[in-house]
Amino acid sequence: MKTLLILLMCLVFGWNTQAAAGRDVTYHVEGTVYEGYFTQPADNAPFILLIHDWDGLTSYEKKRADMLADQGYSVFAADLFGQGVRPTRLEDKRQHTGELYEDRMKMRAILKGALDAAREQGADTDRMVAMGYCFGGAAVLELARADLPMQGYVTFHGGLSTPEGQNYSETQGKVLVFHGRADTVVTMADYRQLRAELKKHDVPHEMIAYDDAPHAFTVFGSERYRQDADEASWQRFLEFLEQTL
Repeated sequence: MKTLLILLMCLVFGWNTQAAAGRDVTYHVEGTVYEGYFTQPADNAPFILLIHDWDGLTSYEKKRADMLADQGYSVFAADLFGQGVRPTRLEDKRQHTGELYEDRMKMRAILKGALDAAREQGADTDRMVAMGYCFGGAAVLELARADLPMQGYVTFHGGLSTPEGQNYSETQGKVLVFHGRADTVVTMADYRQLRAELKKHDVPHEMIAYDDAPHAFTVFGSERYRQDADEASWQRFLEFLEQTL
């Protein structure tokens, strides 16, 4: 169903479905097999690490990767759950994300493993931005706190809270946050708290909240999709990439 909705949105909005040919990439992290997706329109293209939401890596993230490839960026859509693990039941989604929220060192190891896999595919990780959706947005902020230097960290309707014992004192890149004011999963209080933390540690940041946009407002075809917020955030994201990379 999700794949069909994305194809319909491509037809409605005229998005190119013939992006630079992407390919599935199998890799290992600490003995577990993962399967990401890599697309590279040209050698030495600026690089984006893309992190999925709590559905796992699906056609949605692959479509976003292809859209970025159309703009001249190489993209590695990482897999944080493991090859073939693409949960559909709510309890399974909570289980897989919960395991990583509870074990932040494991989350960081998987993220680092995805970066290593991207390098092996030829990605230029000297010029890179990490971006993610929902759960993936929370993972991107984990990267920002993990002293893994990047030019930018971008979250779309992602989790914004900071685990106890962590902070942004070592963050080296810019942080860009897209949020919905009608989000009841991640609240405006979380949004304001993150802004205060970034200011405290002098982290360059930009935070944008869209009126009437709920959680997951960028997911094509869903009841939460908000075209105005999706298109505005995507355009600002592309501008950010051009300015940053």
